[in-house]
Amino acid sequence: MYRIGELSNACAIKADTLRFYEKHGLLTPSHRSDSGYRLYTEDDAARLRFILRAKAVGFTLNEIGELLSIELDKSNWACADVKKLVDVKHAQVEAKIAELMHFASSLKSLSDACCGGPDSAEHCSILDALESSDKMQLSEQIQVTPEHHHNVKVEKSAC
Repeated sequence: MYRIGELSNACAIKADTLRFYEKHGLLTPSHRSDSGYRLYTEDDAARLRFILRAKAVGFTLNEIGELLSIELDKSNWACADVKKLVDVKHAQVEAKIAELMHFASSLKSLSDACCGGPDSAEHCSILDALESSDKMQLSEQIQVTPEHHHNVKVEKSAC
């Protein structure tokens, strides 16, 4: 049997994390000592390691709960059900990566359009682009002229 501090140390997490998982129904101490301390079995420790591995690959607490329910009742689930959960999560991660790549490209375009000099920010290309009401992508909005990075063309359109 593990006390909360022992299990949290064994898994390199804080005791508060165990309490958090307990609060969200992912982990329940098997027993309580006479003094009221949480006591965890080796099965509880294995469940915690499952939770931590699932969290490490990006599953949310709700998704981990779903995986745990499948884990507890494997005979009534198909491998295809588990694969579907992983494939959906993978698609979400790929979409997030695409979104972050878009952000990176837009930020790079903003940065490239600005000279970064000591002049007043009254004509700052970054601020001009961000003030634009145009719904086009920022990377498409900004056109840098070679003479000076403050000279940019920002297309504007009505909302």
